[in-house]
Amino acid sequence: MRNPTVWAALLAPALLAAQPLQHKSGFSHADTLRGSNGPFRAWWDAEHYDVSVRPDFATRSIQGRTTMTLRSSASGQRLQIDLQQPLEVDSIKMESAATRPTAGTGSSGHLSFQREGNVVWVDLPFTIEAGATFRVQVYYHGRPREARNPPWDGGWIWSRTPDGTPWMSVACQGLGASVWYPCKDSQADEPDSAALHITIPDSLVAVGNGRLRGTSRNSDGTTTWHWKVESPINTYNLVPYIGPYVHLGDSFQGTDGRLDLDYWVLRGKEAKAREQFKQVPPMLACFEDWFGPYPFYADGFKLVEAPHLGMEHQSAIAYGNGYRNGYAGSDLSGTGRGLDWDYIIVHESAHEWFGNNITSADIADMWVHEAFADYAETILVQCLHGPAAGNEYVAGLRRNIRNDIPIIGPYGVNQEGSGDMYYKGANMLHTIRHILDNDSLFKAMLRGMNERFHHAVVTGAEVESFISSFTGQNFSLLFDQYLRTTQVPVLQWGIQGGKLMVRWSNAVEGLAMPVSITVNGEERRVPITDRWTSPAYGLREKTTELTVDINWYVEVERLRGRALKRALRSAPH
Repeated sequence: MRNPTVWAALLAPALLAAQPLQHKSGFSHADTLRGSNGPFRAWWDAEHYDVSVRPDFATRSIQGRTTMTLRSSASGQRLQIDLQQPLEVDSIKMESAATRPTAGTGSSGHLSFQREGNVVWVDLPFTIEAGATFRVQVYYHGRPREARNPPWDGGWIWSRTPDGTPWMSVACQGLGASVWYPCKDSQADEPDSAALHITIPDSLVAVGNGRLRGTSRNSDGTTTWHWKVESPINTYNLVPYIGPYVHLGDSFQGTDGRLDLDYWVLRGKEAKAREQFKQVPPMLACFEDWFGPYPFYADGFKLVEAPHLGMEHQSAIAYGNGYRNGYAGSDLSGTGRGLDWDYIIVHESAHEWFGNNITSADIADMWVHEAFADYAETILVQCLHGPAAGNEYVAGLRRNIRNDIPIIGPYGVNQEGSGDMYYKGANMLHTIRHILDNDSLFKAMLRGMNERFHHAVVTGAEVESFISSFTGQNFSLLFDQYLRTTQVPVLQWGIQGGKLMVRWSNAVEGLAMPVSITVNGEERRVPITDRWTSPAYGLREKTTELTVDINWYVEVERLRGRALKRALRSAPH
């Protein structure tokens, strides 16, 4: 049997990254349709999704209806709606608040449509003018793609509890919400609100995002559970959970008042859940202090036991860590600090601020979600045990960095960059924090981000610009270094004529980054560029030792003799 700590550490960069990690060398027309805001997406915005679904566990199929409330920002007549095969569209209808009636849509108001792979092209009976609100209802059915290894290779999850009871859910980040309901499957357009109506056998319980608005008993032995989300929500975050759940209630007195804490766990897990979820209030207190108020007071905070490890489903976080600390019982940092808290509770809850409150428009910029959520773990360790423990934890995560491809992926084709967005992204933020050397400013920056981009969709470039502007330091080359290359800056140093010579190598052109170094036991902070400079004199080559503060994610190379002379000749002073 493999050592779980070592095995988790080796696999973690691949396991934790969101879903399509099969990095492509080329892209198809279908990739562009999915990943870009093309002309038949761009003219309308989703205001509300009302999703009704009835799963059939025996046949592993679903029947559904999604009512999309849309608002036109420009005139248009054709819609691109996404619904992944093998799900089939039965019919599409239109209700309009535009100035023209829906006459001409055909019998019973049905709209014409065509399938092109996972896209449904819908032709409206007349041009919708800018500023109009209209509704489109899509009726569909079929066997949705089944999750092979959720949440990393996702889809609809057909599972059973240990006692054999049906247990169902969805995990679809990266793969996309259109794997189970029709929508504009793009992070660039979040509906302002959403509703879920989940019809299941009376013996089961259905949990969704937001708040429970009621249940309806049907005449066929089923019950429909009605859930409503009041806040903007990523389409991939809207999911059902279906199983033999029981409810545990609690509350947290936060910065914006009383926050409802709801835990939906499998029957028989109540005692374990009550004990493990005691971690939630102190975590929320820490995160509210550092990031600002929890972003979804209107919808509450939920943990829902899930048939997979976990996912940041807004206001209904999927929890499957087995009521144990660490990441599946292991410490990803190798320091022991990661065993003091439950990884899934902490990491996925951090996404409520970074990923759900602040959402990247393109998954190429998923570092905006994952770097900050991963760094939230360091913040939590610091809240529990102090700054030195946090520094130790984040430095320990470096063992998982691969530097295989850049963190930022190609835009417009629904493709992420490297899984290094987690650990390398966190260490980039830690480096920025220590360059600033001002924790009050760094904390204000994190809080300011969540205020400035409250319930907003952003580009990575906007986040980069905000950080530089807020802190008063231009970090553009540092972002280029860590996000757009696989190069780790190397502090090259050597002694020439009694002078300490230093520079950054393996760096983007013009990189200037101050760093704290210790020379022969004396700590000093020095500005270093990609040109040779001399910050210290009167040193002897044989007795001089130099170390770099662990809080910078850099490497160190000492040059001597001919190697130093060659390097000095090859680069300007």
